[in-house]
Amino acid sequence: MLADYGLLIIRLVIGLTMMGHGAQKLFGWFGGYGIKGTGGWFESIGMRPGPLMALMAGLTELAGGLLFGLGFLTWLGAAFIVGTMLVAIVKIHGANGYWVTSNGIEYNVMLIAAAIGVALIGAGSLSLDALL
Repeated sequence: MLADYGLLIIRLVIGLTMMGHGAQKLFGWFGGYGIKGTGGWFESIGMRPGPLMALMAGLTELAGGLLFGLGFLTWLGAAFIVGTMLVAIVKIHGANGYWVTSNGIEYNVMLIAAAIGVALIGAGSLSLDALL
């Protein structure tokens, strides 16, 4: 049973964090720039059309975080998280090395590992997957 609580903590922290990142892109909450601002930045790094890419990234992060946090279709939420983090590695962080102090891939890799780990283990008994 303690493992189920551990999985719940991991799911909630990662899920809420990913939802927050999505809300930054979509609504400008939590210090974000919204679709327009994020879209402009996306265009500056070659992701076009920027506003559409910002919308897609924000929706994927928001939905992935929600699914992962609730433990509902956990594998799909994990896939959304892994996908957005892989894009972040390729387009932004990959050239900066590993450590987050150099804007590297450390944070992205940790999220990917946690998402894949939970997807492989299962969301635990304290999840909508288990309930349904």
